[in-house]
Amino acid sequence: MRNDHVTLRSTAVFDLLAPQTPAVPVQVELRYDTRDPYAVVAAFRTGRAGWVEWVFARDLLADGLIAHAGEGDVAIRPAVNDPEVVVVELSSPSGHAVFEASAQELADFLDRTYDVVVPGNENLWVDVDDALSRLLPHDLS
Repeated sequence: MRNDHVTLRSTAVFDLLAPQTPAVPVQVELRYDTRDPYAVVAAFRTGRAGWVEWVFARDLLADGLIAHAGEGDVAIRPAVNDPEVVVVELSSPSGHAVFEASAQELADFLDRTYDVVVPGNENLWVDVDDALSRLLPHDLS
């Protein structure tokens, strides 16, 4: 496990798409934290003080920049008619949202994460003892 913890942050604007209405710009903060080196967090601004966070695999973001990726709650793919745009779909019991985002901004953020943790070296950043201690009850008697 590495001790030189790093958190990367980047802000972007995703366009929320809805049928028969103009796209709505939504502020998004992308985060990458070496304490969870396999994941990326996308925090979507929902109002004056509200944020909704989605956590998904860094590999999903990488794969989604070049082809359709994701079969669950998060799917990412290049836009059909514009190689500079990526489509991000989020599904939950509360609803479904489709966003368009800049492929270049997402690729730049992903490259910054690779500068911190090289793909394939994520396991070097995981503290297995700490993770197990959070999962297991402290009083085993």
